[in-house]
Amino acid sequence: MNDLIFFKLYKLAHLNYFLDKIVIFCAEYLPYIAILIIIIFLLYKNYKIANEKNFFSKIRNSTKELIYIFLPAISGWVIADIVKNIVKFPRPFIKFIDVVNPLFIHGGMDSFPSGHATFFSALAFSLFFINKKLGYLFVFFAILIGLARIISGVHFPVDIFSGYVLGAIIFFIFNFIFSKKVK
Repeated sequence: MNDLIFFKLYKLAHLNYFLDKIVIFCAEYLPYIAILIIIIFLLYKNYKIANEKNFFSKIRNSTKELIYIFLPAISGWVIADIVKNIVKFPRPFIKFIDVVNPLFIHGGMDSFPSGHATFFSALAFSLFFINKKLGYLFVFFAILIGLARIISGVHFPVDIFSGYVLGAIIFFIFNFIFSKKVK
């Protein structure tokens, strides 16, 4: 089933130069733009910080917010990397070396779970609990990034799905542990 879904999505690659460039953009560059969006959002949200009477309180709250947003995502990335080094699952372009020509080369025997999917799943959940609209946007980004990584031939659907699940689990563990301290 995993291979079947992979090939249904992968057959969208190499059809059109422009579409391939969009897929590569979503898989490789959209993650950096998404992180930049978070930074801009937090700067905009806290831009009046110097004018506040409670300057140090705002700094402390902003720092807690940054930790709340990024710590689950970074932890998810690290945990996914540890799992990858234990599991050693080949990427599609290695497993199907004669059939799959990836749009870009990324990794080797480190397909499962997707670090990008784990990171952006945890990030989307974290943002959703800070700002629902931004959270929905990042759920969309996570799905778009995941699909693009399948279409480009560097991940299987199970890699992406397991990354989403792992990211959600890690977020909820962090949220359970730190919810009283952060909010």
